[in-house]
Amino acid sequence: MESSVYILADNQDISKMGIRFLLKEIGFTGLQFEVRDKKELIRLFSDHTDATVVLDYTNFDFNNVEDLLIVGARFSKVNWILFSEELTLPFLKRIILEKTFSVLLKNSTGNEIRKALFLSRIRERYVCPRIVQFIETSKEKKESEVLTSTEKEILKLIAVGKSVREIAEDRISSVHTITTHKKNIFRKLEVNNIHEATKYALRSGLIDSMDYYI
Repeated sequence: MESSVYILADNQDISKMGIRFLLKEIGFTGLQFEVRDKKELIRLFSDHTDATVVLDYTNFDFNNVEDLLIVGARFSKVNWILFSEELTLPFLKRIILEKTFSVLLKNSTGNEIRKALFLSRIRERYVCPRIVQFIETSKEKKESEVLTSTEKEILKLIAVGKSVREIAEDRISSVHTITTHKKNIFRKLEVNNIHEATKYALRSGLIDSMDYYI
């Protein structure tokens, strides 16, 4: 089902004019509304439950990401395009988990904005490359900056396929100690399994791809 209604929740006139122009360019001829605050936005949702919202989050009156997600959950058929600047990493990590949110930056290219709007018509998601790169880079920094030297060494051994018992024997340590290190590594990297941890180790250069096997 294609989006038949767009709501521009943006308090910058130049942005709204640009979005209207690009919607016309991609052939959209349906209803368009402008809202100034969250109250007006929610009121429109009552009549247009499957609308697509183009939202400048940083210049709108949502209190925080939880506030936005509550509204998103309440109106679960609404499709969102976040079109903002200066989005923080914690915010992006939360929003990326929600499949109904596309993400653009105010300095995204015209082609990126067109692509996001085009995909939103068929209710598909788009996240601009710079956001993806920002999140991935932050993960790589986390690996190298947060892990202790001991944890890095243990991660290397985990990544090349050694078991907890084998690592304990190699390091003349107890299985309990290595298990604790492993749990701490997974927690710090925010991963759930060896495969994910190994991908991080590869990207950060802790291990060479020739050493990698699972």
